[in-house]
Amino acid sequence: MSSRKHPSGFSLVEVLVAAALLSVAIVGLVQGIVTALRSSKDSEQLTTASYLAAGQIELLRADGWIQEGVSEGKGGGTLSSYQWTQTVSPTSTEGLFEVVVEVRHDSARTSILELRTLLFDPPTSSTTNRVENSRSSSSRERSRKERR
Repeated sequence: MSSRKHPSGFSLVEVLVAAALLSVAIVGLVQGIVTALRSSKDSEQLTTASYLAAGQIELLRADGWIQEGVSEGKGGGTLSSYQWTQTVSPTSTEGLFEVVVEVRHDSARTSILELRTLLFDPPTSSTTNRVENSRSSSSRERSRKERR
């Protein structure tokens, strides 16, 4: 009776197939990670640009008056790689202005965000607005006194 031993281990073909499958899986995983990181960076830039543009509009709103024209600036501090251009133009309705804030990043050749809104600045020549404002301010004063 002759005893025949079963070979243990893997053949060269099995090892090559396993290595090829493993390399394809690793390449796909690395590409997925690179795409996720790129999307995360793009999302961060877009979010920062939207905060910067919204902040510019809020500053304009907080000034209390709106002036037509174009102004430009650069973000401060950690936002120094962002530039913005703000355009304020009148509409056909008196006192209503279209505000467009365009934000660019140093790494982009074109704008990465354009935020548009309408702001109303009541005309100072309107007597109706003055009467309404004085009524609302006097009613506010009365409600403040009542709370005390």
